Amino acid sequence: MQSKSKILLIYTGGTIGMSKDFETGALVAFNFSQLLQQVPELKLIDCEIETVSFEIPIDSSNMNPEILGTLAAMIEKNYALFDGFVVLHGSDTMAYTASALSFMFENLAKPVILTGSQLPIGDLRTDAKENLITAIQVASLREAGRSVIQEVCLYFEYKLYRGNRTTKVNAEHFQAFNSPNYPCLVESGVHLKSNVALLLQKEFNSELKVQYALDTNVAILKLFPGISEAVLSAMLSIKGLKGIVLETYGSGNAPTEEWFLNLIRKAINNGLYIVNVTQCSAGSVMMGQYETSTELKNIGLISGKDITTEAAITKLMYLLSQDKSPAEFKISFEKSLRGELTE
Repeated sequence: MQSKSKILLIYTGGTIGMSKDFETGALVAFNFSQLLQQVPELKLIDCEIETVSFEIPIDSSNMNPEILGTLAAMIEKNYALFDGFVVLHGSDTMAYTASALSFMFENLAKPVILTGSQLPIGDLRTDAKENLITAIQVASLREAGRSVIQEVCLYFEYKLYRGNRTTKVNAEHFQAFNSPNYPCLVESGVHLKSNVALLLQKEFNSELKVQYALDTNVAILKLFPGISEAVLSAMLSIKGLKGIVLETYGSGNAPTEEWFLNLIRKAINNGLYIVNVTQCSAGSVMMGQYETSTELKNIGLISGKDITTEAAITKLMYLLSQDKSPAEFKISFEKSLRGELTE
């Protein structure tokens, strides 16, 4: 009987993978093959750790569906060999990657935990070691022969979040991420405090399915007072565009001017999927609550409810790659597939 969890640590790039050359002061790539030697605290975790790195580590600003596919393939290839996966990733697009992977992996029964840092692992005041150590520790948690975490998560600054509920909120503080509409799953203090009731629970074992296809014919449009008819018309007329995440005001409100509604109505009638999400950092879209959103509901906007923009755009890319009728598409988007929204 296997007594220790086996964790695969995957380095994609990012600040966490840098260390300081103390002679020159320059940042150099961290040698992950010597991880246990350079972070000896990992030896205290009751698990076996193996490491693998992208051949060419990337800055997370360059993340795209092709690279996401490479990452997903690495996890799928090793899925049967390991009990959990920790992905080291740049913080700038980490919430997008966590959201995308949550949709790409269907029937996931093992933890895939993304983490990173604001300072390099070799920096004196780094947050990298705590994030790395605790992410691995959480990924190794097992109960009754099964992984406690069975979803894609993001760990940063003492908190484990559902990945597709996160957004980056600060470029300087160690507490860089937040999950505005869903509590954290695990909090790290003197003890690891798990909120088991919040975790995605699998009632049966099904084979992992990975959807690599993501349709990039999408866009995000943020409304602002003074947006012009010419700008909106140009955006909605982009050749090949299939879906838009429309960031509206408050609980899903938008201008009631006739030109605005006519352009939205025409776009939807021409087959464009438009998802209504709120610009607010927390809260939910509730179309029909106010007059300024009632017409949007009537002309067929899809409600994003309390989904984040990161999850909305990646879910749009995921669903557009499937053969669904407009009615099926709307139902699928407004339904929680991986815990990304509150129904």
